[in-house]
Amino acid sequence: MPHDHHHHVPADAGDARIAWAVGVNVALTVAQVVGGILSGSLALIADALHNLSDAVSLIIAFVARRIARRPADGRMNFGYGRAEAVAALVNFTTLVLIALYLVYEGLWRIARPEPVEGWLVIWVAGIALAVDLVTAALTWSMSKSSMNIRAAFLHNLADALGSVAVIVAGAAVVLWGWTWVDPAVTLLIAGYILWHVRAEIRPVIRHLMLGSPEGLDAEEVARAIEADPDVAGVHHLRLWSIGEHEPALDAHLVIAPGAWAHADAVKARIRADLGTRFGIRKMTLEIECSAHACATPQRIGG
Repeated sequence: MPHDHHHHVPADAGDARIAWAVGVNVALTVAQVVGGILSGSLALIADALHNLSDAVSLIIAFVARRIARRPADGRMNFGYGRAEAVAALVNFTTLVLIALYLVYEGLWRIARPEPVEGWLVIWVAGIALAVDLVTAALTWSMSKSSMNIRAAFLHNLADALGSVAVIVAGAAVVLWGWTWVDPAVTLLIAGYILWHVRAEIRPVIRHLMLGSPEGLDAEEVARAIEADPDVAGVHHLRLWSIGEHEPALDAHLVIAPGAWAHADAVKARIRADLGTRFGIRKMTLEIECSAHACATPQRIGG
């Protein structure tokens, strides 16, 4: 039985943190582009464009967070909460594309090694690491309760790890001239990103596909309902989540013979029990008399 306690950052404070994180990343991007133009360093400009992807992921997360707070209306009867899941999927997808690009670059560099300016790499990566750590600090607490912010946070985590790895690679070039460390580390970073996305993207897809919420099993909920002595059976049960932490339920309850006179009380009891045991607060329960229940009901879905 799930008992999740999520510590939510207030909406206004969360928006301010994301706005600061976006500002920091955009400022670094501009500084890197200017520095790249003045120094003639293509590496700096390339790193600036990579850092820009972090700012874009945060902007997507910020916009989705704002949209998700809109109330339900005639067009979106369930509200706009799933905007955050869509944003998370977009950001995870871009992470996969970045990882595949890193694999391509890493393999290309192994096949055709290029000279690396060790100290320049170390300084640029050091600055980028500092910015990534600031951004991660701004979004870390929110990432624990939001798949949307978690996806943006992983963008920064991947970049921070990349910056650490680049510093190590730059040091290896400066100390021992090991240029092969740079593409090798790149492949390790790409592998880590793909492994992490594989674990994090599953609940996002499950949420968008109206799957049962994490930690809740539809059959277990059905058995809990049927444990009531005044319930003869349950069918057409659907368990999904409206928002990331808002489980919802639809089901048909077959009231046991002799209990129809207090069927409404049975329904109220089931509603209270499911709320206490499983945290389900949003539900629609249709009651059926045992003598006139659905002839060939489907237990789950239908």
